[in-house]
Amino acid sequence: MKKGIYLLPNAITLCGMFAGFFSIIASLDGKFTAAAWAIVLAGVFDGLDGWVARLTNTSSRFGVELDSLADVISFGVAPAVLSFTWALSPFGRVGWAVAFLYTACGALRLARFNVQKETEEKKSFTGMPIPAAAGVVSAFVIFYANMTWAPDRSYFVLVIVILISFLMVSTLRFHSLKEINMRERKPFFILVALVFVIAVFYMHPELTMFSIAITYISIGLVENAYLALVKKEKP
Repeated sequence: MKKGIYLLPNAITLCGMFAGFFSIIASLDGKFTAAAWAIVLAGVFDGLDGWVARLTNTSSRFGVELDSLADVISFGVAPAVLSFTWALSPFGRVGWAVAFLYTACGALRLARFNVQKETEEKKSFTGMPIPAAAGVVSAFVIFYANMTWAPDRSYFVLVIVILISFLMVSTLRFHSLKEINMRERKPFFILVALVFVIAVFYMHPELTMFSIAITYISIGLVENAYLALVKKEKP
């Protein structure tokens, strides 16, 4: 039995966990935009640790378990605390119940993913992945902070948190970056589109993130509705 752990990928995972923990502290301190950006940073680390582990051939069972625990903090607890302190607290018990619903559904989503990842979830996801759900919450907070007008956010956040909570534990199909084979040649316009997205993100990161978040949810819902209709029409 080999002793010890791989340092690099696990250190990156801990950086993501720290970003999630910082987000919780910032939310409790009323620094909501900083808390949202910390969740975004945690998402970057979450994608980076797996990529580094595969690139350096340092994947391990320990790293997988640590990554799941970090995800619970960064994408389960941190967005729930952010949504409650930022918008749901006026609802009292209903507010913290909805925030807990998000955390619970996120934990259930991760548990199901760990069980099914070797079979059903090799490429596409069953249910919205928890980093994407956390990205929706953080994207809306950042977008709202840069609005020139300030509509009431409480009811919208209440609805969106309930929606993404159930989407996480649903059986709906959501796309994954694993479906894109980076080793295959791609059309030239894809590179141009990528450059355009980067440029727009540099100019208006809050608008870009919010648009991507809403588009991801919309595509998932529309595609699954279409697949359900096609399946229903088949004899």
